[in-house]
Amino acid sequence: MKVDGQMKVLVYGAGVIGCFLAHTLCEAGQEVSILARGKRREELESSGLVIRHSLQKKTTVDHPRIIGAPGEGEKFDMVFATVQYQQISGIIADLAAIDTPLVTLVGNNMSASDNEKLFRRLSKNEKKLLFGFQATAGGRVDGIAQCVRFGSGSLSLGGLREGAPNDIKEIISNAFSRTKYELKWVDGMDAWYKSHLALILPVSYLCYALGCDLRQATLLQCRQALEAAGEACGLLKTLGYPILPEGSESAYRMGLKRGVASLGMFAATKTSIGELAASEHCKNAVVEMRALDEAFACLRKGAPNYPMPAFDALRAFMPNWEDICRVYARA
Repeated sequence: MKVDGQMKVLVYGAGVIGCFLAHTLCEAGQEVSILARGKRREELESSGLVIRHSLQKKTTVDHPRIIGAPGEGEKFDMVFATVQYQQISGIIADLAAIDTPLVTLVGNNMSASDNEKLFRRLSKNEKKLLFGFQATAGGRVDGIAQCVRFGSGSLSLGGLREGAPNDIKEIISNAFSRTKYELKWVDGMDAWYKSHLALILPVSYLCYALGCDLRQATLLQCRQALEAAGEACGLLKTLGYPILPEGSESAYRMGLKRGVASLGMFAATKTSIGELAASEHCKNAVVEMRALDEAFACLRKGAPNYPMPAFDALRAFMPNWEDICRVYARA
């Protein structure tokens, strides 16, 4: 791997997360390839990587290399895989076969341990596998990625149960060094993923209950979503998982006590932030959200008697998954 100079980077997946990650790496001056297939590949080859940055009120166009698969004998300095949770297991074999020393799986992941075991078994050459989550949301309209992000974007990443080695941190940091993109190093992404799910599941339940229109949410419903998130954090602690990032659980609980977080969430639901970050995401990722809900239900079996009244009431408030999928699921 290169520590200085241009790096050859592959972004596997061309959804909103992959698009913004690729844009940032292009901005950093790296040699970027995006792996995309079907209609999405045609759009990227025809028009380039077009992103509408919703909060920043600007549109960018980049022209990374677009491929359907790595070339014979091709090597990359690093690979970022950015597919949805339910698609990860289906690409592990592809990632294991790529000639690269470093792969990072970016996105929600409740099967990270299984992914890691399969990746180790299938990889012929020694590779470092990291896990990450990029703080972006949005959708895609007419080939243009609609991206919601705060600041210059950020990526939380690390090993499954430990932090990344210092040499790997240096290499990845160098890849983004010409940008203001923030790398947040995490000592244990498995717990981070589960902690993140504790908040996004209640929000998704509320979103589906309101027909994916969070502008209809009441202050009481926002408070209930935060209470449900606090209950989910309590479950994780009972199961032995730390709540990450540190302080997030206390923010939910203090927010409930003082009303600050409830008001903040309520205000966000009335803006384009809530629409694009939650409502549109739930519309575009219904299959992923169902898979995450099922994974969390399996996790709850580890403490079946742990009380989660707000969480369960909110979940019961939404339609069943079959009806949700009929309305929103897209090919």
